[in-house]
Amino acid sequence: MAEETASVPAEPSVLAVFAHPDDESLSAGGVLARHAAAGARTAVVTATWAEGTHRAAELAEALRLLGAGRPRLLGFADARVPESAPGEARLCDAPLDEAVRRLVAHIREFRPRIVLTHDAYGGLTGHPDHVHTHRVTVLATRAAGLDGLYPGTGEPWQPRALHLATHPHSAVTALADVIGARKAVHSTPDEEVTAAVDVTPWLETKVAAVLAHRSEVERGAVPALVAGLPRHVQERVLGTEWYIRQETVPPAVAVRQSTLTG
Repeated sequence: MAEETASVPAEPSVLAVFAHPDDESLSAGGVLARHAAAGARTAVVTATWAEGTHRAAELAEALRLLGAGRPRLLGFADARVPESAPGEARLCDAPLDEAVRRLVAHIREFRPRIVLTHDAYGGLTGHPDHVHTHRVTVLATRAAGLDGLYPGTGEPWQPRALHLATHPHSAVTALADVIGARKAVHSTPDEEVTAAVDVTPWLETKVAAVLAHRSEVERGAVPALVAGLPRHVQERVLGTEWYIRQETVPPAVAVRQSTLTG
């Protein structure tokens, strides 16, 4: 699979939807920084943690570095940290319709052409919040364009495509060489990956955004691992971002939209 710079183009608007603060920087920080540097509108919706928590503040700093605006929080609790959103249900326990409704409101307000989120496995770790965020995003991306669904959340808006952040099988060996084996690793057949984006020109920004999640560094989570890697290894581990593109509108409709909007 060739490196590419066109399959995830510099669209004028990109909305990333991830489960936890730091997922956006680790999974899509390079693409977000790249689009922002090109003058695109970018934003991030985070499914868990609430305003006023320490991780929400860290998220705000990471998004500032990435040029992705203010935090947009669905406000559900992390599956493993109930105090992340006091008084709210855990994301995986919340009514699916309510989670979709909250995300539809953000999609209709921001009006992105491209939506990014976790793949169906929930990324390498398969965290249940990642998997559920994938489900919610797939449903909300389609529902946002349907008139009559979720009244009161804004005018319908249909993003053109959904890109799922993933890792191909071929990348896992290289990752294991650097970070060691993990209990479970979920990756995608190489032939299913539609975009391999070289983000090394934006790697410094991406790494800074990862390290902005200071509490994760302090507790020894993945950002702590990133902090301890020399630059050449950071390039190897973080310098490419992989995506699976899924169309959200039929091709004929996309052509008509392109003709109308230019």
